Amino acid sequence: MKVALLSEYRKFQWIDREIAEPGSGEVQIRVSFASICGTDMHIFNGDFHPRTPVPFIPGHEVAGIVERVGPDITGFSPGDKVAVDPLIWCGECPACKANHYPACNSLKLIGIDVDGGFSEYINIDQKMLYKAPAKVPVEHLALTEIYGIGFHACNRAGVIPGDSLAIWGAGRVGQVILQAARTITDAPIFMVDIVEKRLQIATGAYKNIIPLNVLKEDPIETIWKHTAGKGTDIAFEAVGHPLFPDKTVHPVRGAIQSIKGGGRVCVLGLADDPAPIVFKELIWKEAMIIASRVSHGEYPTVIDKLDKGALKPEALISGIMPAHQIQEAFEKVEQDPANYLKILLQFKD
Repeated sequence: MKVALLSEYRKFQWIDREIAEPGSGEVQIRVSFASICGTDMHIFNGDFHPRTPVPFIPGHEVAGIVERVGPDITGFSPGDKVAVDPLIWCGECPACKANHYPACNSLKLIGIDVDGGFSEYINIDQKMLYKAPAKVPVEHLALTEIYGIGFHACNRAGVIPGDSLAIWGAGRVGQVILQAARTITDAPIFMVDIVEKRLQIATGAYKNIIPLNVLKEDPIETIWKHTAGKGTDIAFEAVGHPLFPDKTVHPVRGAIQSIKGGGRVCVLGLADDPAPIVFKELIWKEAMIIASRVSHGEYPTVIDKLDKGALKPEALISGIMPAHQIQEAFEKVEQDPANYLKILLQFKD
């Protein structure tokens, strides 16, 4: 088989590798599509070293067709269309014993901590696979992982019908939070970003979206004006590293300032720098601040929503490229991030 090997940071090679037999409890997947994630870009640049030492095969957003099954497999057969959940939890730490797998003390992911799905075939533990109906396009199924992040964030924040939202960051994660939230609430959603193209993607996909370009207006002032001085029910922070910290409000603090009294803030951005939070702004509102990391059992919900046409994956997919052009694909995303939300790599028909 062919694999996309990150032989050194910033350099992929399209090489041959033997196809391993699926072991006990494993299912062999013929990879159809794999999506390039923001985490993959960090791996590409060496930002995750030494967690992801090279040579390494990334890829944790993967979908394909069951090719073969190993011993003792039940529930999967050749020809099944499946999405891969990349999470590997220990099962022994206090978080795992409390059934809170995203908080596992030693959580690992396929394609980040062990070789992943940028390959023509991959063997996966059956408990990490989810079948999809035949009518769900397999290229859409490759977005299940990132959609799971959006639905998990909505679950963590407790979004209910009628909730108004402010989403700080209209990149990949912000867009899937938006799409997940739109399956729950029809209330106004404020999308806050500095990239006009990403704001246009959001407004082009749904009604009742208020785009706010932080470089052109004060988002807090506009949110409070549109909500008659009340603020939103919930705000999400999906930025991480603000590009213009001296010119704009920090997105975590902005999210806190966006919400009403008793509101909630859900933080997802993986920043390395401290966030300048004025806690009295949170305390005066007796508000809650919550964190959300990956997903936690939302795959069936995502697949059901894809099956029913309730999501808009076409708004996320900026292009599809043959897997052997992976080097070019990564460079496109890096050089023009405003125009490339998600590039899908096509491995097999």
